[in-house]
Amino acid sequence: MNQTRTFLTFALLAVAYLLFLAWQSDYAVKPPVTSPAVAASASASPADGSVPVAIPGEPAPPAAAASVAQASAAPAGGASQQIAVSTDVLDLVLDARGGSIVRASLPAYPRRAPTHADPRPPATLLLNADDPTYFVAQSGLVSSSDTAPANQPNHLALFQPGQTSYTLAPGQDKLEVSLTWQSDSGLKVTKTYAFKRGSYVIDVTQRIDNGSAQPWAGNAYEQLLRAEPPRASSWLKNYIDPENRSFQGAAWYTGEKFEKLSFKDFAEPKDQLNRSITGGWLAMLRLYFFAAWIPPANQTAQYVTQTVDAGSAHPRYLIRAVGPTLHVAPGQSVDAQARLYVGPNVQGKLDAIAPGLDLTIDYGMLKIIAVPMHAVLSLLHGLAHNWGVAIILLVLLIKGLTWKLTAMQYRSSARMRKLTPRIQALKERFGDDKQKMQQATMELYKKEKVNPMGGCLPVLITLPVFYGLFYVLEYSLELRHAAFLWIPDLSAPDPYYILPIIYAIVMLGTQWLNPVAAGMDPTQAKMMKVMPLLFTVVFAFFPSGLCLYYAVNGIVGLGQQWWITHHVDREGAVAKTA
Repeated sequence: MNQTRTFLTFALLAVAYLLFLAWQSDYAVKPPVTSPAVAASASASPADGSVPVAIPGEPAPPAAAASVAQASAAPAGGASQQIAVSTDVLDLVLDARGGSIVRASLPAYPRRAPTHADPRPPATLLLNADDPTYFVAQSGLVSSSDTAPANQPNHLALFQPGQTSYTLAPGQDKLEVSLTWQSDSGLKVTKTYAFKRGSYVIDVTQRIDNGSAQPWAGNAYEQLLRAEPPRASSWLKNYIDPENRSFQGAAWYTGEKFEKLSFKDFAEPKDQLNRSITGGWLAMLRLYFFAAWIPPANQTAQYVTQTVDAGSAHPRYLIRAVGPTLHVAPGQSVDAQARLYVGPNVQGKLDAIAPGLDLTIDYGMLKIIAVPMHAVLSLLHGLAHNWGVAIILLVLLIKGLTWKLTAMQYRSSARMRKLTPRIQALKERFGDDKQKMQQATMELYKKEKVNPMGGCLPVLITLPVFYGLFYVLEYSLELRHAAFLWIPDLSAPDPYYILPIIYAIVMLGTQWLNPVAAGMDPTQAKMMKVMPLLFTVVFAFFPSGLCLYYAVNGIVGLGQQWWITHHVDREGAVAKTA
Protein backbone atom coordinates (compact mmCIF):
# COMPACT_ATOMS: atom_id res chain seq x y z
CA MET A 1 0.00 0.00 0.00
CA ASN A 2 1.47 3.33 -1.01
CA GLN A 3 0.77 6.74 0.42
CA THR A 4 -1.74 7.62 -2.30
CA ARG A 5 -3.97 4.66 -1.57
CA THR A 6 -3.68 5.22 2.16
CA PHE A 7 -4.69 8.85 1.86
CA LEU A 8 -7.55 7.97 -0.48
CA THR A 9 -8.89 5.32 1.90
CA PHE A 10 -8.94 7.56 4.95
CA ALA A 11 -10.31 10.51 3.01
CA LEU A 12 -13.21 8.51 1.61
CA LEU A 13 -13.97 7.03 5.04
CA ALA A 14 -14.06 10.47 6.63
CA VAL A 15 -16.33 11.92 3.93
CA ALA A 16 -18.61 8.88 4.00
CA TYR A 17 -18.92 9.11 7.77
CA LEU A 18 -19.86 12.80 7.71
CA LEU A 19 -22.41 12.26 4.94
CA PHE A 20 -23.90 9.33 6.85
CA LEU A 21 -24.37 11.47 9.96
CA ALA A 22 -26.12 14.14 7.92
CA TRP A 23 -28.38 11.58 6.21
CA GLN A 24 -29.14 9.82 9.48
CA SER A 25 -30.35 13.02 11.13
CA ASP A 26 -32.91 13.64 8.36
CA TYR A 27 -33.97 10.27 6.98
CA ALA A 28 -33.40 7.68 9.68
CA VAL A 29 -36.49 5.87 10.94
CA LYS A 30 -37.83 7.75 13.94
CA PRO A 31 -38.74 5.82 17.10
CA PRO A 32 -42.47 5.39 17.63
CA VAL A 33 -43.97 8.29 19.56
CA THR A 34 -45.55 7.28 22.84
CA SER A 35 -49.09 8.50 23.23
CA PRO A 36 -49.91 10.71 26.20
CA ALA A 37 -52.02 7.95 27.75
CA VAL A 38 -49.19 5.46 27.59
CA ALA A 39 -46.72 8.01 28.84
CA ALA A 40 -48.91 8.78 31.82
CA SER A 41 -49.34 5.13 32.74
CA ALA A 42 -45.63 4.39 32.41
CA SER A 43 -44.47 7.39 34.43
CA ALA A 44 -44.70 8.58 37.99
CA SER A 45 -45.69 12.02 36.70
CA PRO A 46 -48.96 13.27 35.25
CA ALA A 47 -49.56 13.48 31.53
CA ASP A 48 -48.02 16.95 31.31
CA GLY A 49 -44.91 15.68 33.08
CA SER A 50 -44.35 18.88 34.96
CA VAL A 51 -44.64 18.06 38.67
CA PRO A 52 -43.31 14.93 40.40
CA VAL A 53 -46.10 13.10 42.22
CA ALA A 54 -44.12 10.31 43.88
CA ILE A 55 -41.69 11.06 46.68
CA PRO A 56 -38.52 8.94 46.26
CA GLY A 57 -37.91 6.74 49.24
CA GLU A 58 -41.22 7.69 50.90
CA PRO A 59 -44.63 5.99 50.62
CA ALA A 60 -46.87 8.55 48.93
CA PRO A 61 -50.60 8.00 49.54
CA PRO A 62 -52.85 7.90 46.45
CA ALA A 63 -54.46 11.17 47.52
CA ALA A 64 -51.09 12.93 47.33
CA ALA A 65 -50.51 11.80 43.76
CA ALA A 66 -54.01 12.80 42.73
CA SER A 67 -53.80 16.23 44.33
CA VAL A 68 -50.48 17.13 42.73
CA ALA A 69 -51.68 15.86 39.35
CA GLN A 70 -54.68 18.18 39.69
CA ALA A 71 -52.32 21.06 40.53
CA SER A 72 -50.40 20.34 37.33
CA ALA A 73 -53.48 20.24 35.18
CA ALA A 74 -55.14 23.29 36.73
CA PRO A 75 -52.69 25.71 38.35
CA ALA A 76 -53.96 28.28 40.79
CA GLY A 77 -55.58 31.31 39.22
CA GLY A 78 -54.15 34.79 39.11
CA ALA A 79 -51.94 36.57 36.63
CA SER A 80 -48.22 36.10 37.10
CA GLN A 81 -45.59 38.81 36.90
CA GLN A 82 -42.22 38.79 35.22
CA ILE A 83 -39.13 39.95 37.09
CA ALA A 84 -36.14 41.32 35.17
CA VAL A 85 -32.69 40.63 36.62
CA SER A 86 -29.51 42.07 35.16
CA THR A 87 -25.92 41.35 36.24
CA ASP A 88 -22.63 42.01 34.50
CA VAL A 89 -22.79 38.61 32.72
CA LEU A 90 -26.48 37.62 32.72
CA ASP A 91 -29.79 39.16 31.70
CA LEU A 92 -32.63 37.06 33.12
CA VAL A 93 -36.39 37.04 33.33
CA LEU A 94 -38.07 35.22 36.21
CA ASP A 95 -41.71 34.25 36.13
CA ALA A 96 -43.62 34.69 39.38
CA ARG A 97 -45.45 31.51 38.41
CA GLY A 98 -43.17 29.09 40.23
CA GLY A 99 -40.26 31.51 40.37
CA SER A 100 -38.87 29.83 37.23
CA ILE A 101 -36.17 31.28 34.98
CA VAL A 102 -37.91 31.65 31.63
CA ARG A 103 -35.33 33.73 29.79
CA ALA A 104 -31.54 34.03 30.03
CA SER A 105 -29.25 35.87 27.64
CA LEU A 106 -25.46 36.22 27.78
CA PRO A 107 -24.35 39.81 26.96
CA ALA A 108 -20.68 38.81 26.62
CA TYR A 109 -21.53 36.33 23.84
CA PRO A 110 -23.35 37.87 20.86
CA ARG A 111 -25.36 35.59 18.59
CA ARG A 112 -23.18 36.41 15.59
CA ALA A 113 -19.85 38.05 14.93
CA PRO A 114 -19.93 41.86 14.91
CA THR A 115 -19.63 43.56 11.52
CA HIS A 116 -19.44 47.14 10.31
CA ALA A 117 -23.13 46.96 9.41
CA ASP A 118 -24.04 45.32 12.72
CA PRO A 119 -21.42 46.30 15.32
CA ARG A 120 -23.55 45.27 18.31
CA PRO A 121 -25.52 42.10 17.51
CA PRO A 122 -27.99 40.79 20.11
CA ALA A 123 -26.78 38.56 22.92
CA THR A 124 -26.97 34.78 22.76
CA LEU A 125 -30.28 33.57 24.13
CA LEU A 126 -29.85 30.36 26.14
CA LEU A 127 -33.14 30.06 28.07
CA ASN A 128 -36.39 31.06 26.42
CA ALA A 129 -40.02 30.21 27.24
CA ASP A 130 -41.20 30.82 23.66
CA ASP A 131 -41.65 28.04 21.12
CA PRO A 132 -40.05 26.56 19.13
CA THR A 133 -36.85 27.09 21.16
CA TYR A 134 -38.49 26.47 24.55
CA PHE A 135 -35.89 25.99 27.30
CA VAL A 136 -36.54 26.87 30.97
CA ALA A 137 -35.07 26.12 34.42
CA GLN A 138 -37.59 25.26 37.13
CA SER A 139 -37.55 24.32 40.81
CA GLY A 140 -40.12 23.69 43.48
CA LEU A 141 -41.34 21.67 46.45
CA VAL A 142 -43.76 18.76 46.46
CA SER A 143 -45.39 17.67 49.71
CA SER A 144 -46.62 14.31 50.95
CA SER A 145 -48.13 15.72 54.14
CA ASP A 146 -50.34 18.49 52.79
CA THR A 147 -51.92 17.21 49.59
CA ALA A 148 -54.28 20.10 48.83
CA PRO A 149 -53.41 21.49 45.37
CA ALA A 150 -53.39 25.05 46.69
CA ASN A 151 -50.81 24.05 49.31
CA GLN A 152 -48.25 22.64 46.90
CA PRO A 153 -45.36 25.14 46.48
CA ASN A 154 -44.27 23.64 43.17
CA HIS A 155 -43.15 25.51 40.06
CA LEU A 156 -46.78 26.14 39.12
CA ALA A 157 -47.56 27.97 42.36
CA LEU A 158 -47.92 31.76 42.20
CA PHE A 159 -45.11 33.54 44.07
CA GLN A 160 -44.99 37.19 45.05
CA PRO A 161 -41.83 39.15 44.10
CA GLY A 162 -40.40 41.95 46.21
CA GLN A 163 -40.03 44.09 43.08
CA THR A 164 -40.15 43.62 39.32
CA SER A 165 -36.63 44.72 38.40
CA TYR A 166 -33.19 44.04 39.87
CA THR A 167 -29.77 45.24 38.67
CA LEU A 168 -26.29 44.49 39.94
CA ALA A 169 -24.99 48.03 40.43
CA PRO A 170 -21.38 49.08 39.70
CA GLY A 171 -19.21 48.18 42.67
CA GLN A 172 -21.82 45.73 43.98
CA ASP A 173 -20.52 42.14 44.25
CA LYS A 174 -23.72 40.30 45.14
CA LEU A 175 -27.38 40.55 44.22
CA GLU A 176 -30.28 38.64 45.80
CA VAL A 177 -33.76 38.24 44.35
CA SER A 178 -36.47 36.78 46.59
CA LEU A 179 -40.00 35.59 45.87
CA THR A 180 -42.46 34.34 48.48
CA TRP A 181 -45.41 31.98 48.56
CA GLN A 182 -47.74 31.26 51.45
CA SER A 183 -50.53 28.75 51.96
CA ASP A 184 -53.79 29.31 53.83
CA SER A 185 -52.54 27.01 56.57
CA GLY A 186 -49.51 29.20 57.32
CA LEU A 187 -46.75 27.42 55.38
CA LYS A 188 -44.39 29.97 53.82
CA VAL A 189 -41.76 29.36 51.12
CA THR A 190 -39.17 31.94 50.13
CA LYS A 191 -37.25 31.25 46.93
CA THR A 192 -34.04 33.27 46.71
CA TYR A 193 -31.70 33.61 43.75
CA ALA A 194 -28.21 34.87 44.66
CA PHE A 195 -25.95 36.26 41.91
CA LYS A 196 -22.25 37.12 42.12
CA ARG A 197 -20.31 39.50 39.93
CA GLY A 198 -18.57 37.77 37.03
CA SER A 199 -20.22 34.42 37.75
CA TYR A 200 -22.65 32.32 35.74
CA VAL A 201 -23.45 30.26 38.84
CA ILE A 202 -26.72 31.11 40.60
CA ASP A 203 -27.28 29.98 44.18
CA VAL A 204 -30.91 28.96 44.66
CA THR A 205 -32.39 28.55 48.15
CA GLN A 206 -35.94 27.42 48.93
CA ARG A 207 -36.61 28.29 52.59
CA ILE A 208 -39.57 26.55 54.20
CA ASP A 209 -41.08 28.29 57.23
CA ASN A 210 -43.73 26.12 58.81
CA GLY A 211 -46.18 28.52 60.47
CA SER A 212 -48.91 25.91 60.50
CA ALA A 213 -49.96 23.69 63.39
CA GLN A 214 -48.99 20.48 61.56
CA PRO A 215 -45.57 19.06 60.63
CA TRP A 216 -44.68 19.37 56.96
CA ALA A 217 -42.85 16.76 54.89
CA GLY A 218 -41.85 17.10 51.27
CA ASN A 219 -39.10 17.11 48.69
CA ALA A 220 -37.29 19.84 46.78
CA TYR A 221 -36.72 19.27 43.08
CA GLU A 222 -34.90 20.99 40.23
CA GLN A 223 -35.53 20.39 36.55
CA LEU A 224 -34.73 21.56 33.06
CA LEU A 225 -37.41 21.45 30.39
CA ARG A 226 -36.52 21.96 26.76
CA ALA A 227 -37.90 21.50 23.26
CA GLU A 228 -35.75 20.07 20.50
CA PRO A 229 -34.45 22.96 18.35
CA PRO A 230 -36.03 23.11 14.90
CA ARG A 231 -33.96 21.65 12.11
CA ALA A 232 -33.48 22.95 8.59
CA SER A 233 -35.54 21.55 5.76
CA SER A 234 -32.60 19.92 3.96
CA TRP A 235 -29.78 17.66 5.10
CA LEU A 236 -27.24 20.01 3.53
CA LYS A 237 -28.31 22.94 5.70
CA ASN A 238 -28.19 20.71 8.76
CA TYR A 239 -24.77 19.44 7.76
CA ILE A 240 -23.22 22.88 7.37
CA ASP A 241 -24.71 24.14 10.65
CA PRO A 242 -22.27 23.31 13.49
CA GLU A 243 -25.14 23.57 15.99
CA ASN A 244 -26.86 20.63 14.32
CA ARG A 245 -23.64 18.65 13.97
CA SER A 246 -23.02 18.85 17.71
CA PHE A 247 -24.80 16.90 20.44
CA GLN A 248 -28.00 18.39 21.82
CA GLY A 249 -29.93 16.81 24.64
CA ALA A 250 -29.77 15.91 28.32
CA ALA A 251 -26.64 14.95 30.23
CA TRP A 252 -25.83 14.03 33.79
CA TYR A 253 -22.92 13.09 36.00
CA THR A 254 -23.18 10.22 38.48
CA GLY A 255 -20.20 11.27 40.58
CA GLU A 256 -18.03 8.88 38.59
CA LYS A 257 -19.34 8.79 35.02
CA PHE A 258 -20.64 11.28 32.48
CA GLU A 259 -23.70 10.14 30.51
CA LYS A 260 -25.99 11.78 27.99
CA LEU A 261 -29.30 11.23 26.22
CA SER A 262 -30.11 12.79 22.86
CA PHE A 263 -33.60 14.05 22.17
CA LYS A 264 -34.36 11.24 19.73
CA ASP A 265 -33.47 8.64 22.38
CA PHE A 266 -35.95 10.02 24.93
CA ALA A 267 -38.61 7.81 23.31
CA GLU A 268 -36.65 4.65 24.13
CA PRO A 269 -37.78 3.28 27.54
CA LYS A 270 -34.50 1.40 27.98
CA ASP A 271 -32.53 4.65 27.70
CA GLN A 272 -34.54 6.57 30.29
CA LEU A 273 -32.80 7.78 33.44
CA ASN A 274 -34.27 6.73 36.80
CA ARG A 275 -31.47 6.47 39.33
CA SER A 276 -30.37 7.62 42.76
CA ILE A 277 -27.19 9.68 42.42
CA THR A 278 -24.95 11.29 45.02
CA GLY A 279 -22.62 14.13 44.14
CA GLY A 280 -23.91 14.51 40.59
CA TRP A 281 -25.54 17.13 38.41
CA LEU A 282 -27.93 17.33 35.45
CA ALA A 283 -27.77 19.48 32.33
CA MET A 284 -29.17 20.31 28.92
CA LEU A 285 -26.42 20.79 26.33
CA ARG A 286 -26.03 22.73 23.11
CA LEU A 287 -22.99 23.87 21.17
CA TYR A 288 -20.82 26.25 23.25
CA PHE A 289 -23.44 26.77 26.02
CA PHE A 290 -25.43 24.79 28.56
CA ALA A 291 -27.58 24.98 31.69
CA ALA A 292 -27.04 22.66 34.65
CA TRP A 293 -28.63 22.10 38.04
CA ILE A 294 -26.07 21.14 40.69
CA PRO A 295 -27.53 19.70 43.92
CA PRO A 296 -25.39 19.71 47.09
CA ALA A 297 -22.44 17.31 46.72
CA ASN A 298 -23.37 15.26 49.80
CA GLN A 299 -27.02 14.91 48.82
CA THR A 300 -28.59 11.82 47.25
CA ALA A 301 -31.23 12.71 44.69
CA GLN A 302 -33.47 10.74 42.37
CA TYR A 303 -32.66 11.63 38.75
CA VAL A 304 -35.23 11.01 36.02
CA THR A 305 -35.78 11.89 32.36
CA GLN A 306 -39.13 12.11 30.64
CA THR A 307 -40.86 13.28 27.48
CA VAL A 308 -43.58 15.86 28.11
CA ASP A 309 -46.54 16.08 25.70
CA ALA A 310 -45.05 13.25 23.67
CA GLY A 311 -47.96 13.15 21.23
CA SER A 312 -47.93 16.84 20.41
CA ALA A 313 -46.28 18.61 17.50
CA HIS A 314 -43.72 20.17 19.86
CA PRO A 315 -42.83 17.65 22.59
CA ARG A 316 -40.61 18.82 25.42
CA TYR A 317 -37.89 16.89 27.17
CA LEU A 318 -37.33 16.96 30.90
CA ILE A 319 -34.50 16.00 33.23
CA ARG A 320 -35.15 16.31 36.97
CA ALA A 321 -33.48 15.73 40.32
CA VAL A 322 -35.70 15.18 43.37
CA GLY A 323 -33.92 15.57 46.70
CA PRO A 324 -34.35 13.65 49.96
CA THR A 325 -37.40 14.14 52.14
CA LEU A 326 -37.42 17.27 54.27
CA HIS A 327 -39.24 17.31 57.63
CA VAL A 328 -40.26 20.67 59.07
CA ALA A 329 -41.90 20.80 62.50
CA PRO A 330 -44.38 23.57 63.35
CA GLY A 331 -42.55 26.81 64.03
CA GLN A 332 -39.34 25.52 62.43
CA SER A 333 -37.52 26.38 59.19
CA VAL A 334 -35.50 24.30 56.72
CA ASP A 335 -33.49 25.35 53.66
CA ALA A 336 -33.28 23.37 50.40
CA GLN A 337 -30.32 24.51 48.33
CA ALA A 338 -29.01 23.96 44.82
CA ARG A 339 -26.91 25.79 42.25
CA LEU A 340 -27.79 26.60 38.67
CA TYR A 341 -25.19 27.20 35.97
CA VAL A 342 -26.38 29.14 32.93
CA GLY A 343 -23.53 30.10 30.66
CA PRO A 344 -20.69 29.26 28.30
CA ASN A 345 -18.83 25.99 28.01
CA VAL A 346 -15.37 27.24 28.99
CA GLN A 347 -12.93 24.35 29.13
CA GLY A 348 -10.63 24.12 32.11
CA LYS A 349 -12.76 26.25 34.43
CA LEU A 350 -15.95 24.24 34.93
CA ASP A 351 -14.55 21.51 37.19
CA ALA A 352 -13.90 24.20 39.80
CA ILE A 353 -17.68 24.71 39.95
CA ALA A 354 -18.57 21.01 40.23
CA PRO A 355 -16.61 17.79 39.65
CA GLY A 356 -17.05 16.49 36.12
CA LEU A 357 -18.64 19.67 34.75
CA ASP A 358 -15.79 20.00 32.23
CA LEU A 359 -17.14 16.82 30.62
CA THR A 360 -19.97 18.84 29.10
CA ILE A 361 -17.42 19.51 26.36
CA ASP A 362 -17.68 15.97 25.08
CA TYR A 363 -14.71 14.83 22.99
CA GLY A 364 -15.74 11.18 23.31
CA MET A 365 -13.01 8.59 22.86
CA LEU A 366 -10.54 11.24 21.70
CA LYS A 367 -10.65 13.13 24.99
CA ILE A 368 -7.18 11.86 25.96
CA ILE A 369 -5.80 13.62 22.87
CA ALA A 370 -8.17 16.58 22.54
CA VAL A 371 -7.91 17.95 26.09
CA PRO A 372 -4.07 18.29 26.09
CA MET A 373 -4.24 19.70 22.57
CA HIS A 374 -6.72 22.35 23.68
CA ALA A 375 -4.39 23.24 26.55
CA VAL A 376 -1.47 23.65 24.15
CA LEU A 377 -3.59 25.75 21.79
CA SER A 378 -4.61 28.00 24.70
CA LEU A 379 -0.97 28.36 25.72
CA LEU A 380 0.00 29.38 22.19
CA HIS A 381 -2.84 31.89 22.15
CA GLY A 382 -1.43 33.39 25.33
CA LEU A 383 1.80 33.99 23.42
CA ALA A 384 0.33 35.13 20.10
CA HIS A 385 -2.87 36.86 21.33
CA ASN A 386 -4.67 35.66 18.21
CA TRP A 387 -6.38 32.31 17.72
CA GLY A 388 -5.52 32.14 14.02
CA VAL A 389 -1.83 32.64 14.76
CA ALA A 390 -2.12 30.10 17.59
CA ILE A 391 -3.48 27.51 15.14
CA ILE A 392 -0.55 28.14 12.78
CA LEU A 393 1.91 27.77 15.66
CA LEU A 394 0.17 24.53 16.66
CA VAL A 395 0.66 23.22 13.12
CA LEU A 396 4.37 23.99 13.26
CA LEU A 397 4.68 22.41 16.71
CA ILE A 398 2.93 19.18 15.67
CA LYS A 399 4.91 19.07 12.44
CA GLY A 400 8.12 19.45 14.41
CA LEU A 401 7.18 16.62 16.77
CA THR A 402 6.15 14.30 13.93
CA TRP A 403 8.87 15.38 11.51
CA LYS A 404 10.73 12.07 11.52
CA LEU A 405 7.53 10.04 11.15
CA THR A 406 6.34 12.05 8.18
CA ALA A 407 9.86 12.01 6.73
CA MET A 408 9.71 8.20 6.75
CA GLN A 409 6.37 8.39 4.98
CA TYR A 410 7.58 10.82 2.31
CA ARG A 411 10.84 8.94 1.79
CA SER A 412 8.93 5.70 1.25
CA SER A 413 6.60 7.50 -1.14
CA ALA A 414 9.54 8.99 -3.08
CA ARG A 415 11.17 5.61 -3.49
CA MET A 416 7.91 4.08 -4.62
CA ARG A 417 7.57 6.94 -7.08
CA LYS A 418 10.93 6.08 -8.63
CA LEU A 419 9.82 2.48 -9.11
CA THR A 420 6.61 3.46 -10.93
CA PRO A 421 8.05 3.03 -14.48
CA ARG A 422 9.48 -0.38 -13.62
CA ILE A 423 6.20 -1.52 -12.07
CA GLN A 424 4.42 -0.33 -15.20
CA ALA A 425 6.82 -2.41 -17.28
CA LEU A 426 6.06 -5.48 -15.14
CA LYS A 427 2.36 -4.89 -15.63
CA GLU A 428 2.79 -4.79 -19.41
CA ARG A 429 4.97 -7.89 -19.26
CA PHE A 430 2.65 -10.10 -17.22
CA GLY A 431 -0.66 -8.67 -18.44
CA ASP A 432 -3.62 -10.12 -16.55
CA ASP A 433 -1.59 -12.68 -14.61
CA LYS A 434 -2.03 -11.03 -11.24
CA GLN A 435 -0.22 -13.72 -9.27
CA LYS A 436 3.00 -13.42 -11.31
CA MET A 437 2.65 -9.67 -11.32
CA GLN A 438 2.46 -9.65 -7.52
CA GLN A 439 5.44 -11.96 -7.14
CA ALA A 440 7.55 -9.89 -9.51
CA THR A 441 6.55 -6.67 -7.75
CA MET A 442 7.49 -8.04 -4.33
CA GLU A 443 10.86 -9.22 -5.69
CA LEU A 444 11.45 -5.72 -7.04
CA TYR A 445 10.62 -4.19 -3.65
CA LYS A 446 12.96 -6.61 -1.93
CA LYS A 447 15.80 -5.96 -4.40
CA GLU A 448 15.47 -2.17 -4.10
CA LYS A 449 14.92 -2.36 -0.28
CA VAL A 450 11.60 -0.55 -0.48
CA ASN A 451 8.90 -1.25 2.08
CA PRO A 452 5.47 -0.68 0.49
CA MET A 453 3.99 -0.34 3.97
CA GLY A 454 6.48 2.31 5.00
CA GLY A 455 4.05 5.13 4.24
CA CYS A 456 1.16 3.62 6.22
CA LEU A 457 2.48 3.47 9.78
CA PRO A 458 3.16 7.22 10.12
CA VAL A 459 -0.34 7.96 8.83
CA LEU A 460 -1.92 5.58 11.34
CA ILE A 461 0.06 7.13 14.20
CA THR A 462 -0.71 10.76 13.32
CA LEU A 463 -4.35 10.20 12.32
CA PRO A 464 -5.76 10.30 15.92
CA VAL A 465 -3.99 13.63 16.40
CA PHE A 466 -5.78 15.12 13.42
CA TYR A 467 -9.18 13.75 14.47
CA GLY A 468 -8.64 14.98 18.03
CA LEU A 469 -7.84 18.43 16.69
CA PHE A 470 -11.01 18.34 14.60
CA TYR A 471 -13.10 18.13 17.78
CA VAL A 472 -10.99 20.77 19.54
CA LEU A 473 -11.50 23.29 16.76
CA GLU A 474 -15.16 22.31 16.31
CA TYR A 475 -16.14 22.63 19.98
CA SER A 476 -13.80 25.34 21.29
CA LEU A 477 -15.80 28.31 22.50
CA GLU A 478 -12.70 30.50 22.22
CA LEU A 479 -12.75 30.28 18.41
CA ARG A 480 -16.35 31.50 18.28
CA HIS A 481 -16.30 34.97 16.67
CA ALA A 482 -12.48 35.05 16.80
CA ALA A 483 -11.19 37.02 13.80
CA PHE A 484 -8.09 36.30 11.71
CA LEU A 485 -7.07 38.37 8.67
CA TRP A 486 -10.06 38.29 6.29
CA ILE A 487 -11.99 35.77 8.46
CA PRO A 488 -14.42 37.37 10.96
CA ASP A 489 -15.24 34.11 12.76
CA LEU A 490 -12.93 31.09 12.98
CA SER A 491 -15.84 28.90 14.11
CA ALA A 492 -17.77 29.64 10.90
CA PRO A 493 -16.95 28.73 7.27
CA ASP A 494 -14.52 30.91 5.34
CA PRO A 495 -16.77 33.62 3.82
CA TYR A 496 -14.62 33.86 0.68
CA TYR A 497 -13.65 30.12 0.44
CA ILE A 498 -9.98 31.06 0.26
CA LEU A 499 -8.77 28.38 2.68
CA PRO A 500 -10.65 25.50 0.95
CA ILE A 501 -9.17 26.62 -2.38
CA ILE A 502 -5.68 26.77 -0.88
CA TYR A 503 -6.13 23.25 0.46
CA ALA A 504 -7.25 22.05 -2.99
CA ILE A 505 -4.10 23.55 -4.54
CA VAL A 506 -2.00 21.80 -1.89
CA MET A 507 -3.68 18.49 -2.76
CA LEU A 508 -2.92 19.05 -6.44
CA GLY A 509 0.71 19.63 -5.53
CA THR A 510 0.71 16.45 -3.47
CA GLN A 511 -0.68 14.52 -6.42
CA TRP A 512 2.03 15.96 -8.64
CA LEU A 513 4.68 14.62 -6.26
CA ASN A 514 2.82 11.30 -6.06
CA PRO A 515 1.77 10.32 -9.57
CA VAL A 516 -0.85 7.60 -9.75
CA ALA A 517 0.78 4.25 -9.10
CA ALA A 518 0.93 1.75 -11.89
CA GLY A 519 -0.97 -0.80 -9.86
CA MET A 520 -3.90 1.51 -9.23
CA ASP A 521 -7.01 0.64 -11.18
CA PRO A 522 -8.66 3.26 -13.41
CA THR A 523 -11.52 3.89 -10.97
CA GLN A 524 -9.10 4.74 -8.15
CA ALA A 525 -7.12 6.93 -10.52
CA LYS A 526 -10.24 8.90 -11.43
CA MET A 527 -11.16 9.27 -7.78
CA MET A 528 -7.75 10.68 -7.00
CA LYS A 529 -8.23 13.30 -9.68
CA VAL A 530 -11.53 14.53 -8.23
CA MET A 531 -10.36 14.45 -4.58
CA PRO A 532 -9.17 18.10 -4.60
CA LEU A 533 -12.58 19.23 -5.84
CA LEU A 534 -14.37 17.01 -3.34
CA PHE A 535 -12.35 18.32 -0.38
CA THR A 536 -12.85 21.90 -1.54
CA VAL A 537 -16.62 21.37 -1.34
CA VAL A 538 -16.44 19.60 2.03
CA PHE A 539 -14.09 22.14 3.60
CA ALA A 540 -16.19 25.03 2.29
CA PHE A 541 -18.73 24.23 5.05
CA PHE A 542 -16.25 23.42 7.83
CA PRO A 543 -15.18 25.94 10.50
CA SER A 544 -12.49 28.18 9.02
CA GLY A 545 -10.28 27.47 12.05
CA LEU A 546 -10.20 23.82 11.02
CA CYS A 547 -9.60 24.74 7.38
CA LEU A 548 -6.76 27.02 8.48
CA TYR A 549 -5.10 24.18 10.32
CA TYR A 550 -5.35 21.74 7.41
CA ALA A 551 -4.32 24.34 4.82
CA VAL A 552 -1.19 25.32 6.76
CA ASN A 553 -0.51 21.69 7.62
CA GLY A 554 -0.80 20.80 3.93
CA ILE A 555 1.54 23.60 2.87
CA VAL A 556 4.20 22.58 5.41
CA GLY A 557 3.76 18.91 4.50
CA LEU A 558 4.02 19.67 0.79
CA GLY A 559 7.23 21.59 1.36
CA GLN A 560 8.68 18.74 3.42
CA GLN A 561 7.63 16.18 0.83
CA TRP A 562 9.15 18.20 -2.03
CA TRP A 563 12.44 18.52 -0.15
CA ILE A 564 12.64 14.78 0.63
CA THR A 565 11.58 13.78 -2.88
CA HIS A 566 14.21 16.10 -4.34
CA HIS A 567 16.82 14.64 -1.96
CA VAL A 568 15.91 11.04 -2.91
CA ASP A 569 16.11 11.93 -6.63
CA ARG A 570 19.56 13.43 -6.10
CA GLU A 571 20.69 10.30 -4.29
CA GLY A 572 19.58 8.23 -7.30
CA ALA A 573 21.40 10.55 -9.72
CA VAL A 574 24.61 10.33 -7.68
CA ALA A 575 24.35 6.54 -7.56
CA LYS A 576 24.01 6.34 -11.34
CA THR A 577 27.05 8.56 -12.00
CA ALA A 578 29.09 6.50 -9.53
